[in-house]
Amino acid sequence: MLVTQPESIQRQASGSRIGLAIAGGGPVGLVYEIGALRALDEALEGIDFNQLDVYVGVSAGAVTASLLANQIKTEQICHIFISNESREHPLDPQIFLTPAFGEYWRRLASVPRLLWESCWRYLQNPFDLSLLQSLTRLGRALPVGFFDNEPIHEYLARLWSASGCTNDFRQLAKRLYVVAVDLDTGESVKFGAPGYDAVPISRAVQASSALPGLYPPVEIGGRYFVDGALQKTMHASVALQEGLDLLLCLNPLVPFDARLAPESRRLGQVDRLVEGGLPVVLSQTFRALIHSRLRVGMQKYDSEYEHSDVVLFEPNRDDAKMFFTNVFSFSGRDWVCEHAYQTTRRDLLSRREELEPILARHGIRMRLDVLEDRDRHYSSGLSNPRDLAPSTKPRSRLSQDLHAALDQLQELVSAPLESGVEPADATIRTGTRG
Repeated sequence: MLVTQPESIQRQASGSRIGLAIAGGGPVGLVYEIGALRALDEALEGIDFNQLDVYVGVSAGAVTASLLANQIKTEQICHIFISNESREHPLDPQIFLTPAFGEYWRRLASVPRLLWESCWRYLQNPFDLSLLQSLTRLGRALPVGFFDNEPIHEYLARLWSASGCTNDFRQLAKRLYVVAVDLDTGESVKFGAPGYDAVPISRAVQASSALPGLYPPVEIGGRYFVDGALQKTMHASVALQEGLDLLLCLNPLVPFDARLAPESRRLGQVDRLVEGGLPVVLSQTFRALIHSRLRVGMQKYDSEYEHSDVVLFEPNRDDAKMFFTNVFSFSGRDWVCEHAYQTTRRDLLSRREELEPILARHGIRMRLDVLEDRDRHYSSGLSNPRDLAPSTKPRSRLSQDLHAALDQLQELVSAPLESGVEPADATIRTGTRG
């Protein structure tokens, strides 16, 4: 693990203002961001990812940004979310996929009333409305979300109730913005900004990650909020408006381009994306929509924030392995984290000539000894199990094996998109401005 020296922190604090903006991407996007951040944390000297000036998070990225702003190191994040070694804060992946039974029953209870209203409406206007048109009112009985996001809020609230953490934006040492969208107006809201900083961080994260259709909108102060990505993919401008000199950006979801993928690993067992069925088509559509907005935004930053350097990290578009991984599956998080870790390291090396001068003017240096270590893995720099506090001692070997087996079983059951796809290498594409 890279240990930043105090003088490095002082140089960062008294020199360049540095921020981090992180986009969403479901549970897989969260894990991908953890792996990429772990690589950056180890390989970049002169920057402390817990001491940045501004953090901006959207959806799953709001979880990662909030953890860092709460002084939880990338090493600790790996122990909690990847290897699940924290006894104090054990993570049950099912918190992401808990059925919204309360929402189901509430909507089901409204069916008799809606049915009566539909029939009465038809009887009043039999010549103006068909029976089917009258029955459209029954659409109100459909659940607004299949999964319950309250367990996510509850878990994060417990996590940030620990010593040294806070669930209050106003008590953070650095600025944190969690972006969500007001469902009734379509406007984005920056939780953590004045007027919106009294909301618990865990509740703001719950709102920012409430993807419509999957999770119900979150009520805060009589208003209902949904996923912040509905307005913008990353909301990097929220950070740049703080007068930053350098902004690092992470985006885990990109559309797949089969033309760029080597023939040996193109699309797994399908020759065209359409052959993958509706899930694959929807995945490509969703990724293309959010990524096109990201590109437009990044281009605007060139002129609007010409004195700021913006560095974007995201998967390469020929990364079949990441594309065919179900973004809503939390199983297989170990290989996703390792994949992000290794590709980030390779990209830093391959873009060394371009990135070094940009990073250098902000007091940041690449650690070649770490980047050139081919035997290094994301877990290599983690604390020795014997050095962990009692509350975070790792599980026994038997428990680890059982956990891995359960992950594999969940992968087969809950992630049909992965079937038939062979592991593939990919690179992180980095866009820079200076």
